[in-house]
Amino acid sequence: MRKLISLNVGEPKEYLFNGKAEKTGIGKKPVVSANLHKLGFDNDQVASTEYHGGVDRAVCLYPYEHYEQWEKEFNIKLPLPAFGENLTTTGMLEKDIYIGDTFEIGTAVIQVTQGRVPCAKISKFNGVDLLSRIMESCYTGYLFRVLEEGVIHDDSTIKLVDRVQEKYSILEANQIMLHDRKNVEAIEEMLQIKELATVWKNTLGNMLEKIK
Repeated sequence: MRKLISLNVGEPKEYLFNGKAEKTGIGKKPVVSANLHKLGFDNDQVASTEYHGGVDRAVCLYPYEHYEQWEKEFNIKLPLPAFGENLTTTGMLEKDIYIGDTFEIGTAVIQVTQGRVPCAKISKFNGVDLLSRIMESCYTGYLFRVLEEGVIHDDSTIKLVDRVQEKYSILEANQIMLHDRKNVEAIEEMLQIKELATVWKNTLGNMLEKIK
């Protein structure tokens, strides 16, 4: 069953990681409700616009099921939200969600565009080397564009309203992007998914050029 566990927003702040000051938007906090617009939630920003944010990356989701796995593996307690995600959910694992899936949450409608490409701040923020395991496992979470602006509450239901293809789940797409970067057939097929984020289309196109 799909369920919203935590709704999270936050502005970028400066943190001290290993004695070095870095600005990041990873430190979000749970809220009761938030207005969602084409570029994201009110009171929610990213620090590095090159890698985060924008129309195709307006909302970030991370599956709550992974928290238990990482907590056991690293022997730590992870706070909500530990991965800088806006939506912490159950019932929405990467293997079960496909590029182009459209969901209604509250009065907003959002569409899956790409897997998240995590950065080192996930490890720095949580004090353990989560990044390497997230990349290895492809348990990255994923991103959405906003098709209809609206309001999401922390108890809003999540309803799948459209599924355009069932070949490339987030997990499959992550596998291609992170590990199987010379799979010409898969790359060509993914490029045909018009709902795929532009930045991933560009990356896949570059990968294809290098292969050929």
